[in-house]
Amino acid sequence: MVIDVERCTGCFNCFLACRDEHSGNDHRPVSAAQPDGHSWIKVREVERGSYPKVKVSYVPVPCLHCTDAPCMDAAIGGAIYRRADGIVIIDPDKAAGQHGIVSACPYGAVFWNAAENLPQKCSFCAHLLDDGWKEPRCVEACPVQALVFGDLDDPRSDVARLCAEKRVEALAPKPAELPPVGYLGLPKFFFAGEIVLGDKPDECPEGVTVRLRDGKQTVTAFTDNYGDFEFNGLEADAEYVLSIEQAGYKPRELRVHTGADPNVGTIVMEPAA
Repeated sequence: MVIDVERCTGCFNCFLACRDEHSGNDHRPVSAAQPDGHSWIKVREVERGSYPKVKVSYVPVPCLHCTDAPCMDAAIGGAIYRRADGIVIIDPDKAAGQHGIVSACPYGAVFWNAAENLPQKCSFCAHLLDDGWKEPRCVEACPVQALVFGDLDDPRSDVARLCAEKRVEALAPKPAELPPVGYLGLPKFFFAGEIVLGDKPDECPEGVTVRLRDGKQTVTAFTDNYGDFEFNGLEADAEYVLSIEQAGYKPRELRVHTGADPNVGTIVMEPAA
């Protein structure tokens, strides 16, 4: 599965479809019924920046069906197994009482069913796939195609094509090998601000040159018709130099760090002497 975060609108249709399929419905041997309080696909809301330069991203998180799954190492007596198609399944009968499976997951994707004394998680609706379905309920319910499901080993599939053509990433904490669930457009650090001309404070200067450099490369942007600029997709814990140039005005230069507030605020350009 590939999850395109830039497409996700946070509608929670995936979560609702999962609840509809699993709440109160026992699908043994794949999964026992899902109780209240479980989110086998969570939608994380990631907010960055500060007013008025704020970005909000929605990151769906099901079980990643890790290639080197920590939950499998924690399981006893074959309580967790990997199917031939790569889907990791918690056996609802063998896993009873094994609470250690919950804490073994670094993504918080395994939940504890206190009533049944059982760890549970997303199964990619394997019972439906075995019945001829092409995709899990969460994928079917997504109105913006933010979830793409298919056979990673089939180069003709949409999911394999995305992995080949785009930069698919793993969710943090990043494992050594990309898991079967990868991401496009995960939230990154950014800088944003606005330019004001000291002698024309009521105007919005469009086309002002703004450069960001880190010693390795320089990225150039231009202010929009509101005088705003933005640099996105930056590395964490990195130092940058922000420089602004406009004909007829004194150049400005600021040092910025991605660990701080990405909103650099209003930068005033004073007329050249």
